[in-house]
Amino acid sequence: MRLSRTGTPVPLSKHGRRVTIRTLEPSDYDQWIEIRQRCRNWLLVWEPRPAGATFPPEDRHSFASRCALRDRERQMGSGFGFGIFVGEQLVGELTLSSVIRGPFQNAVIGYWIDQAQAGNGYVPEAVATALAFAFDDLGLHRIEIAIIPRNERSRRVVEKLNIRLEGVAEKFLQINGVWEDHARFAITAEEWRERRDEFLDRWILPEL
Repeated sequence: MRLSRTGTPVPLSKHGRRVTIRTLEPSDYDQWIEIRQRCRNWLLVWEPRPAGATFPPEDRHSFASRCALRDRERQMGSGFGFGIFVGEQLVGELTLSSVIRGPFQNAVIGYWIDQAQAGNGYVPEAVATALAFAFDDLGLHRIEIAIIPRNERSRRVVEKLNIRLEGVAEKFLQINGVWEDHARFAITAEEWRERRDEFLDRWILPEL
């Protein structure tokens, strides 16, 4: 991970056709908390949380600590957290997490979007951009996206990208305190190589 002259991590950014995914910084807090508060009911029903647990604090100090944790994960290569930006406007988040090397070479993508920005195709573009980063830059072999079957908006993302459904994992993850089944979608490096031009032409390269 590159450092600036002041010793702070240089933000990692990757560009799609309209969106930029980049690491969040403490200065992004005001935009982030405005979305989280306005869209609280929209977001929290789908977020991982063990039964009886409270949601993590969302104050400015906690957000800065979260950014620092993401920087450490990036430095170790175990995870990559990104804000999804349209211009300078934050519209959501995407994580490339649980990066496992060795014979597995696997990672998991998760995402959320500002309710006011849903339906604009920003998340599929951000996911396509993250896939290019995962396969072309990191050299991973398999990327997975796990979605609660009834979460139709999240499923539309993988449907737009035509990512393969592998099956349903029963009682896979606690969401809002309940063990939920998850449909597991995945794409391998072999599939990426076959479809790379399709992803680039539709989602990443500038329109001619």
